Amino acid sequence: MNTHEVDQMRCVKKGCNHGPAPIPQEGKWTKVKEVKDISGLTHGVGWCAPQQGACKLTLNVKNGIIEEALVETLGCSGMTHSAAMASEILPGKTILEALNTDLVCDAINTAMRELFLQIAYGRSQSAFSENGLPIGAGLEDLGKGFCSQVGTMYGTKQKGARYLESAEGYINRIGLDENDEIIGYEFIRIGVMMELIKKGTPADEALKKATGSYGRFAEAAKVIDPRHE
Repeated sequence: MNTHEVDQMRCVKKGCNHGPAPIPQEGKWTKVKEVKDISGLTHGVGWCAPQQGACKLTLNVKNGIIEEALVETLGCSGMTHSAAMASEILPGKTILEALNTDLVCDAINTAMRELFLQIAYGRSQSAFSENGLPIGAGLEDLGKGFCSQVGTMYGTKQKGARYLESAEGYINRIGLDENDEIIGYEFIRIGVMMELIKKGTPADEALKKATGSYGRFAEAAKVIDPRHE
């Protein structure tokens, strides 16, 4: 339906038509015209309106459909339940449908928006990976034991820093030198320990096998428990 003014206009032929700019997707340069033309694995971060919690979202998209979703949340206890629901909601939806779906938590919704922008412009982790990444690649990001890599560190002016959790795992003890400066720490890989226990390894032996250290922990003049000392 046109207005009267448009109906009275003379038709002028369209000149150049370059089409969409090609974007890198799974080892190829492709021109995306429809949702089904989009493929790739990408990460993104979102935050809730009061900025009290955040979500890291990983999606593996094949032909416009979300085949795999990893939802990690931080900072708000209620977000963990929202993540549980989002992990059921997302797989099987097109990325456009997911963009317009309530994913229960504002931070997860924001992460979905950021991911949509990234993957629609060809900014994905699999942009130059031939045939993309297999379903399960998102889970492999968690490492052995499938635990999120979260850094939790605390410090006060009066008492200094306390390392609580790092990429290696739960920080059990901190090593200090003669000047009471941190020179290393001992950590426990919780995921590895639980896997060993599930396979029948006694708990104390599993704990020992899952324990490691970073830095010059072995040279520490004194060792403290960061949670109680």
